[in-house]
Amino acid sequence: MSDSPTRPDTGDAEAAAVMATAVELRVLVGKMIRRLREQAKTNDLTPSQIGVLRRLEDGGAATITTLARAEGVRSQSLGATVAALEAAGLVAGNPDPADGRQTLWELTPACREWLRVSRAAREDWLFRTMNARLTATERAELGRAVDLLKRLVANEDAGPAQEEA
Repeated sequence: MSDSPTRPDTGDAEAAAVMATAVELRVLVGKMIRRLREQAKTNDLTPSQIGVLRRLEDGGAATITTLARAEGVRSQSLGATVAALEAAGLVAGNPDPADGRQTLWELTPACREWLRVSRAAREDWLFRTMNARLTATERAELGRAVDLLKRLVANEDAGPAQEEA
């Protein structure tokens, strides 16, 4: 049994068109991520450091073990990541009230402000770029496309697409 991706039958024009769109979308999303990162001024943080910050922002304070499990890495590896974030003043640790042997790590106020400013810079770039390069009709079309993209990344339990009548 193979986990390799399935390519559409080359004789199926609709499937080939969907695959071509999938390839184009993957490339475009990669470019968009790079452009947004340029705006964010991530201070040379590694992807794993950014992942830890996101996880702490979304889930609140957590132990190294919990973070490592969520990130799919060993605790020792994540310990080095958190140590670098602590040295940068982005996270701080406090004793876990439920288990004093453990440390709960959380974002510092400075990190929360940096995240706010960073998001605002990315959103501002998108806003300015959309207004400069797209017509009002195209901006509305892009808004509808965002709804479609949300469905692509939604929980797989959402069910199959319904064909329009």
